[in-house]
Amino acid sequence: MRLRTRRPTPPARPSPGDVLAETQDLYVRLGAREVLKGVDLTVRAGEVLALVGPNGAGKSTLLSALAADVPAAEGVVRVHGRPAAEWPAPDLALRRAVLPQSAALSFPFTVEEVVRMGRAPHAASPASTPADDDRAVAEAMAATEVTGFATRPFSALSGGERARVALARVLAQQAPLLLLDEPTAALDLRHQELVPRLCRSRAHAGDAVVVVVHDLGLAAAYAHRVALLCAGRVAADGPPAEVFSERLLSEVYDQPVEVFPHPRTEDLLITPRRDL
Repeated sequence: MRLRTRRPTPPARPSPGDVLAETQDLYVRLGAREVLKGVDLTVRAGEVLALVGPNGAGKSTLLSALAADVPAAEGVVRVHGRPAAEWPAPDLALRRAVLPQSAALSFPFTVEEVVRMGRAPHAASPASTPADDDRAVAEAMAATEVTGFATRPFSALSGGERARVALARVLAQQAPLLLLDEPTAALDLRHQELVPRLCRSRAHAGDAVVVVVHDLGLAAAYAHRVALLCAGRVAADGPPAEVFSERLLSEVYDQPVEVFPHPRTEDLLITPRRDL
């Protein structure tokens, strides 16, 4: 008798404001170190949520917990309303896409082949066709401006080019929850602006985007909400204009900070105070 295997199907498109991921009283331990301590966080469709804070604050660990890549020691992480650990891997891959801090490949894949890896979760889905795959790959490559070197080996790219190809792979996955760890770190000035605009575009289309970013100016300009982490806890969570105060940032970063409006756009400008 032939056994029938269950084929995972993509989730329905979320509505604005739907909770796609959340943590409640989350504690995470890595070895003997308690990295996250009682974190409550909600991730909603239609928003870009920036995770900011000093080195070692727990930003990447929180992102990994939301991705179900790091287990909770205490508390709970839910993805699409279900405890993250209960999702079968094929179903989870259709619901969240993850961009790690760095990408390394041991085999000489081309750029297009790497981006096409993002379609792997859809291979078993009855809702996906080869034409869907081709369209998703082409759109992701165009959005990240990597189409021009589609046939080049991934290993021959610069650090910034690799970062953009890795992001294209995540976009091609077309999951409604995007979890991006420092996607702008290796990029030049043009692409540092391109990536947060892409995040905004995905949120406008109804996705939820969580992004770890060190550039507070980018977070202020493009994030709908920011969660400011300090020593494994959320020190503040809200719109950038509410969270990015000189007093709070100076305290969290242990560095005097100035916050003032741009003279033309009135966007927040954030810079260390330099009394030279």
